[in-house]
Amino acid sequence: MDSDADSLKLDDFICFAIYSASHAVNRVYKPVLDELGLTYPQYLVMVLLWEQDGCTVGELGARLRLESSTLTPLLKRLEASGLLTRTRDKADERQVRLHLTERGRALHGRASAMPLRLGKASGRDVQELHRLRREINGLRDTLDASTTVSTHNPSPP
Repeated sequence: MDSDADSLKLDDFICFAIYSASHAVNRVYKPVLDELGLTYPQYLVMVLLWEQDGCTVGELGARLRLESSTLTPLLKRLEASGLLTRTRDKADERQVRLHLTERGRALHGRASAMPLRLGKASGRDVQELHRLRREINGLRDTLDASTTVSTHNPSPP
């Protein structure tokens, strides 16, 4: 006898697989992040600034898919730690630009081993991890597009 309740099994949910895998990744990264004095979201901010120093808060939020209300306290903590500065853009004062400090730039070398750590812990080769990342990003992009379409074009009543 199949019921709707029978179809709700946690281990069958892709969302739970992704959620729990994310936690497992964080556990692998945690010892190194602790040494760096960063949380995982702070690490992601720093990675983006190592890629594109001087970006705006809006650009950072778009790349990380985070709202400014989530980013602001995170950026304040990184600034208080002496890793970055926040300054108003001279051309458009509505924009806040983020710049790495010397200390923030110096952290890059110590953090560069993080991706290798995940590769070793996963037991997967680089090509397999790249394939997996592409698939997960594709899923994310498809889901983002479907929610954007449904939000902007609601079904008729």
